[in-house]
Amino acid sequence: MGLLLATGRGGTVRPDRYHRRMLIRLAEAVDAEAIRAIYNAEVTSSVVTFDIVPWTLADQLAWLEHHRGAHPALVAVDEASATVLGYGSLSPYRPRPAYATTVEDSVYVGADARGRGVGRAILTELVRLAADHGFHTVIARTEGANEPSIALHKACGFEVVGIEREVGRKHGRWLDVIELQLLL
Repeated sequence: MGLLLATGRGGTVRPDRYHRRMLIRLAEAVDAEAIRAIYNAEVTSSVVTFDIVPWTLADQLAWLEHHRGAHPALVAVDEASATVLGYGSLSPYRPRPAYATTVEDSVYVGADARGRGVGRAILTELVRLAADHGFHTVIARTEGANEPSIALHKACGFEVVGIEREVGRKHGRWLDVIELQLLL
């Protein structure tokens, strides 16, 4: 069962700004192609992901298999059209056992659904799930100039805890990473 959202910030319906009806639910194999399309658009045309090779359907299905249980993947689905508007996931932060109580979030929203509360709805549900699964902290790592992601995370209570300078290179540019953290 998913979470049905029908209002904007503070419960006020603002159809000009917020997506009116969407369902947040666990991602399923049938969502793989829609998730892949959203992700690959970022792989090929932006620096919000440091991947440089578009994913195949097999890659996306394997990714979904790894996002079960305490490290879920979610989708935001338009209730009327059943279109996937965006997705997010929780992943282990690092492989060493002492990091087991920390997760990293990822949130991606399709270009047509941005600025309508989709990312916030996904991130809010990811944070709730992280707390329900007993995690202690959620980390977000985002490209240094990705102001929408930084603002989204700050609006959900995350704080900037570090900057990694020029740790990535894509489209001929050096890229910084901003690290944000939310203690649960």
